[in-house]
Amino acid sequence: MELRDKRILVTGGSDGIGKHICLKLAATGARLAILGRNAERLEAVAEACKEAGAPEALPLTCDLQDPAAIAEVASQVLESFGGLDILINNAGIWHKAGPLDTIAPEMLQATVQTNLTGLMQMTQAVLPALRENDEAIVLNVVSKSGVVAQAGQSVYTATKYGVRGFTEVLKADEAETGVRVGGLYQSGTNTEMFAKAGEDVPNHIFTEPDDLADVVVFVLSRPPKLWIHDIRIEL
Repeated sequence: MELRDKRILVTGGSDGIGKHICLKLAATGARLAILGRNAERLEAVAEACKEAGAPEALPLTCDLQDPAAIAEVASQVLESFGGLDILINNAGIWHKAGPLDTIAPEMLQATVQTNLTGLMQMTQAVLPALRENDEAIVLNVVSKSGVVAQAGQSVYTATKYGVRGFTEVLKADEAETGVRVGGLYQSGTNTEMFAKAGEDVPNHIFTEPDDLADVVVFVLSRPPKLWIHDIRIEL
């Protein structure tokens, strides 16, 4: 599929995997709506995307813990672009690994709302617009934790197993609409996600986000008859 001028919304695009996805998509000539919580970082990514070749890059602040903000920014994107071709649900947060009773109640709530509920709400908000296109995609950046249960990740893993189930059912529901649905299940990635939660991990051994972004662009650019709906990335 030709990505030039495709209208693409990327959540969690201000840093990490999302930032690199945006930069790679910009080089294809795609039009981008970049969502995140930090306005300053979003502006910087949007400018970098324009320099990389994006004809349009909209930096939009949105906290996925706020359903009203999700509805508002989704409406803003659809109005600005006149529709939408691709949704990349990438935003996510990490809680420091440990037994369930060591995870603060507010962290539990934030993780579930950001990683799972907000993702579903964003998808719900733009799905009718996606169905209007012959070539439309929902790609969920999930995590290996949506496939493998690992000690200390009870809440995080619950959200990612939820996203995996949501992805599979959405794929079945949209089979006749032309909206292609896929999930990316990546191992640890060299980003700031763990550090933000106060977790000290050996980031240097993890997959580079730039390499993951190459995979995303490859998957999105496949023709409908060669849709890769389940992508597993191992270290």
